[in-house]
Amino acid sequence: MLDAAPIRTDWTREEAEAIYNKPFMDLLFQAHTVHRQYFDPNQVQKSKLLSIKTGGCAEDCAYCSQSARNGAQLSASKLIEVQRVIAEAKKAKEGGATRYCMGAAWRSPKDRDMAALEAMVKGVKDLGMETCMTLGMLDEEQVFRLRDAGLDYYNHNIDTSERYYSEIITTRTFADRIDTLNRVREAGIKVCSGGIVGMGEKQLDRIDMMLALATLDAHPDSVPVNMLIPIADTPLANVEKLDPIEFVRSVALARILMPKSHVRLSAGRTDMSDEMQAMCFFAGANSIFVGDTLLTADNPEEDKDQQLFDRLGITAMAAGCDGSR
Repeated sequence: MLDAAPIRTDWTREEAEAIYNKPFMDLLFQAHTVHRQYFDPNQVQKSKLLSIKTGGCAEDCAYCSQSARNGAQLSASKLIEVQRVIAEAKKAKEGGATRYCMGAAWRSPKDRDMAALEAMVKGVKDLGMETCMTLGMLDEEQVFRLRDAGLDYYNHNIDTSERYYSEIITTRTFADRIDTLNRVREAGIKVCSGGIVGMGEKQLDRIDMMLALATLDAHPDSVPVNMLIPIADTPLANVEKLDPIEFVRSVALARILMPKSHVRLSAGRTDMSDEMQAMCFFAGANSIFVGDTLLTADNPEEDKDQQLFDRLGITAMAAGCDGSR
């Protein structure tokens, strides 16, 4: 048996470029080999995502329907009630989800909302599920309050490369994102961070995005890889669709650079064929969101996901199991 691929945080751009641009079959073989060294290749984690506060966000992310500044028409809502969140989490657990992710369209949470957020975390934890939140940027006190409430994961995507970042977002900087990730990790909360491909970026931007994550002091525990869903009235509504092979290459690079991270096949699956998703699983993706909605975007129905799992011989990770070897 081959020695397991080492866990490194000193990858160079030259190394990452060479991996990404390998002949496709060689890239898939390397990614799948690494995946098998650390994970059961026939298990995929099911997570569920709920929008707990929709629309009216002060950020200007060019891809997002929830921004109040980029032309999208989605109206703002208030933070939903704690008991409704817990009731939805219970349904998700009954449907096989083991991690529950709660997302709010904020630049950062207000102090007046923290008590409700803490209650949501505690309530979902009491169901025996892993908890994850994405709330925008956090200060130190907010991080500690969420940690003490029992939050397992914090999602804060870097979205794209540092070079391309200002083409997508101008209301915050790439460094702001990294600062929050460092604050979360130092407090002992697990980090969930990835990005979006297909936003008109160059190939090197996809490589640099993965490289930025793989050269953090510690790799993110989860790495969501999203395919852009073009949304009407946003600046990226008419962006040219990314070649599916380029997307699979991005998944494979994430798996090779970050061998022990869960690589989540996230937004965009409604536009992916079963065969494309199967290639992504082969390349190292081992987590998906289930349910027919991701925040405000469509997602495959759970029956369709289960049919694909059945065809591929994939089983869902059980609660308390991370699929690792």
